[in-house]
Amino acid sequence: MNKSLTPLRSVPRPAPDLTDRGYWVGTIKMSLSKFFVLRVLLDGSSHGYDIARAVERVTAGCCSPTAGGLYPVLKELESGGYVTGEAEVVSGRERRVYTLTDKGQQAFRTGAAAWADITSALQETGQIACCAPKACANPDRSKTP
Repeated sequence: MNKSLTPLRSVPRPAPDLTDRGYWVGTIKMSLSKFFVLRVLLDGSSHGYDIARAVERVTAGCCSPTAGGLYPVLKELESGGYVTGEAEVVSGRERRVYTLTDKGQQAFRTGAAAWADITSALQETGQIACCAPKACANPDRSKTP
């Protein structure tokens, strides 16, 4: 039985709508998920559900990781040596408890410094965009002193 195989062709993805705030919010949240998991684990070891709630708390509800988003991040962090995970039985149920390693602490510090730089650049860019002659209601604001 020799069936000829049709080569698979990739289906082009539609271009994202960069004018959609939801696109940017989703992109930013995806980028920050590892950062905030590391941040939460700075406070101590925790299991997945508590990590998700703590991320939601430290971000004032901005980021609310789902199990489908959180566990792949935890697996990646564990395989990279940034966290360790150990099985623990509580009330007859097994759960995995994650602990930040020294490498994870260093990754958080590095990430915090990088985000501080980016935040500063974004604030500066926002001020420029806000005060561009076409965007400004008061054209005098567009002039720098």
